[in-house]
Amino acid sequence: MTMLTKKLDANQYNLKDQVVAINRVTKVVKGGKNMSFAALVVVGDAASGVVGYGSGKAKEVPQAIRKGIESAKKNLVKVHLTETTIPHQVLGRYGSGQVLLKPAPEGTGVIAGGAVRAVMTSAGVQNVLTKSLGSPNPHNVIKATFDALTQLRDRGEVAATRGKQVEEL
Repeated sequence: MTMLTKKLDANQYNLKDQVVAINRVTKVVKGGKNMSFAALVVVGDAASGVVGYGSGKAKEVPQAIRKGIESAKKNLVKVHLTETTIPHQVLGRYGSGQVLLKPAPEGTGVIAGGAVRAVMTSAGVQNVLTKSLGSPNPHNVIKATFDALTQLRDRGEVAATRGKQVEEL
């Protein structure tokens, strides 16, 4: 999220949440085992191309999900889309997780698995080819997907950095 200049206000979007992973964790203490739950959640507004992720930990699953949603609303990112797909191919990396995103023609659908699918559908991408490489850990996969989404540039941005008009590209 390095290129995020201004914070997006979660209240102005119609956010839908999607639980990606729930992990039961146990801490062994003198008196026995303390059970806790960690939830990884993706929220997004498909209509406006906004998506975010967060994780929450609590003693019960619903509370963990609620905390995850609150956390996800705090780091929303705007995704550059061209009609129903992404503008260009991109490879996102986080840790040993890598996610390859490729634009796809109309009618292809979201070809993605697990964590990547949750992010793509929440962001409002309707046609995309993806490949998750390296680590299958959902946390790393989601962060790699967000890395890829933040690398996306639309034609206007590319033209501006090159000092040309959009028509020249």
